[in-house]
Amino acid sequence: MCVEVKKRCECGQQEVQFHFRDNIMDPEVIDRLYCPTCSADVAVDQRAMVADNGWLIKYDMTMAAMFAITKLDMAGSSATPDFLFDHGYATWLEMYPGEKQDVKAERQEIIARKDDDPMAYLREINDWAVARVERLKEMGWRKAQLA
Repeated sequence: MCVEVKKRCECGQQEVQFHFRDNIMDPEVIDRLYCPTCSADVAVDQRAMVADNGWLIKYDMTMAAMFAITKLDMAGSSATPDFLFDHGYATWLEMYPGEKQDVKAERQEIIARKDDDPMAYLREINDWAVARVERLKEMGWRKAQLA
């Protein structure tokens, strides 16, 4: 069962939905969240944090290690912040925070034309998706780099 997990950043301005692959990690493994505004004065601790385009996620690494040992049958030290984020165990639900809202209008514009020429629609939506991921890679979004 998927559980909706949202976290608010430390300054309270942003709320982000997270994904926890196979529910291996508990949502409490995310200790703190910093948006680009509230992360400006935060020192990045790579032993407990992941940085992604101005966003910072601070993990409870003791808890992450415990879940790695008990549920993934791996050394607790292997459950690094990079591992948690990049393998989907505690990561953005989307490619980046706010993606759903950002793409809504673009996607709706293309979808509106699907009945006129279904084959052209399929090509256009595919081309749009590929170009979009390339654009996100250029912008430096971490999940796009892995796509």
